[in-house]
Amino acid sequence: MTVAKPLEGVIVLDLGQVYNGPYCGFLLAQAGARVIKVEAPGGETLRRRALDTSQCYPFALLNAGKECITVNIKHPDGAKLIRSLAREADVLLENFSPGTMAQYGIGSETLCADNPRLVYGCSTGFGNSGRYRDYLGMDITVQAVSGMMSITGEGHGPPLKAGAAICDFLAGIHLYGGIVSALYQRERTGRGAVVDISMQDCMFPPMATAIGSYFFTGGQLPRTGNRHPALSAAPYNVYPASDGHVAIICIREEHWRQLCEAMGEPHLANDPRFRTMKDRAANMDAVDVLVGDWTRLRAKEEIFEITQRHGVISAPVRSLADVVADPHMHERGSLYWQEDPAMGDIALCTTPLRFREVEPPRPESAGGLGEDTGKVLGELLDLDASGVAALRDSGAI
Repeated sequence: MTVAKPLEGVIVLDLGQVYNGPYCGFLLAQAGARVIKVEAPGGETLRRRALDTSQCYPFALLNAGKECITVNIKHPDGAKLIRSLAREADVLLENFSPGTMAQYGIGSETLCADNPRLVYGCSTGFGNSGRYRDYLGMDITVQAVSGMMSITGEGHGPPLKAGAAICDFLAGIHLYGGIVSALYQRERTGRGAVVDISMQDCMFPPMATAIGSYFFTGGQLPRTGNRHPALSAAPYNVYPASDGHVAIICIREEHWRQLCEAMGEPHLANDPRFRTMKDRAANMDAVDVLVGDWTRLRAKEEIFEITQRHGVISAPVRSLADVVADPHMHERGSLYWQEDPAMGDIALCTTPLRFREVEPPRPESAGGLGEDTGKVLGELLDLDASGVAALRDSGAI
């Protein structure tokens, strides 16, 4: 039996650029929506940066499964096209600076007045209200202003950003959740909504442990590197192996007892220095020496196998070569290999959102700039080839 994907029949205009908006569009497409990527005639920022650089991989990843059209929203006829397309759409998403769309007469008020069922989703650095509204926001600056950088790194070193673009992608996930929530509400009320996602807002909940320690102690603790943010759990660190590193944490007393068994040192469980989590946190350096002396004599996969067998939470620190070939993720269908004309064989991902009896689709490769413009305008707006050609000649598309 073929089961329909959750968002089949939903039409999305995706004006997203770089990571934030396009990841939301990718998730919507993977859930079954028809996602039409709308770019300026020169291409969105990431497509332009992608030519002959490593940025071609994220563009290929985030825009797979979308139809690609070009519309110049700065051109009066281009703005009219957006208004017309938005009347036929269920969702429009964008992550421009606040006010950009309104500047060209296609802001949320205008489009939602034209189509009261439209769900208009926008994601910006700081949201569409408040004193920071018009500040420009990128991943690294939001990591800074949100406080995330202040808790990342070693205590004796400077603040560090996360290696991943965590603010952009968390915001994209929240934008997806807001849009789907609004679509559900529309089923009950018949009316669309405007979804306003702030990247800064999205970064507060992940820092719950560090913020909790701030309120508990009355001040900010030093950066703790790979140790527990509140320095209240041990072992909780990354330890050396003979061929790399492993992460090991014990968050319950039985985890510590099981780790002692795994290390062949069961008596350590009753050592007064390590008997409780509070004791181990007070003697964190000694705990790390004990665990590190055991791990450094073994390969990381051996450590992983031993600790898993004893019920200890652990994992090897994997390289990117390991990650893209991860057999578990390929078995689940989370990753798949695809031939790319510029990069050769590359590993792409499907959606992390899974539904029973619905296989995550392997989307078509990201389209060429504007390659679906004629088809989309013909299907949604009944424009014939001469009408499309006239718009192209005028610079509207």
